[in-house]
Amino acid sequence: MLTFPKLKSRLAAVAAGSLLTVSMGATAAYAQAAGQTLGAQVQNIAKEFSTAGGFAGSTAMYVAALVTFVAGVWFLWQSRQPENRESGKVAAGLTGLVLTGLFVAGGSWIQKASYTTTGAGAKVNDQAGVITFQ
Repeated sequence: MLTFPKLKSRLAAVAAGSLLTVSMGATAAYAQAAGQTLGAQVQNIAKEFSTAGGFAGSTAMYVAALVTFVAGVWFLWQSRQPENRESGKVAAGLTGLVLTGLFVAGGSWIQKASYTTTGAGAKVNDQAGVITFQ
């Protein structure tokens, strides 16, 4: 009879074996796609991490913009309630709305700064890309 710890360890072993098999197959396919040299593979991995980081940063800024917008509107709404006539609610609401604008524009500012730093013409669009520094 299988007890819970034995079943748990067997499932973990099966999951680890499956993960190892899939990763070995993916590694072989990735090595063929990236080129046969280790340097080409590392460079390709670095480009993928850079692109993924750009998308993650942009997503984080949009999430932060949503949070600050909701908080700003909530503070402004609370400032109009008769039981909440404390000072600072209007300022907190306006600060939330200003931060919303900064977070929404943050991705474009970072991209423009990176293009300007490389000496290229500063073009701003909505596509994340790899920036190479000379």
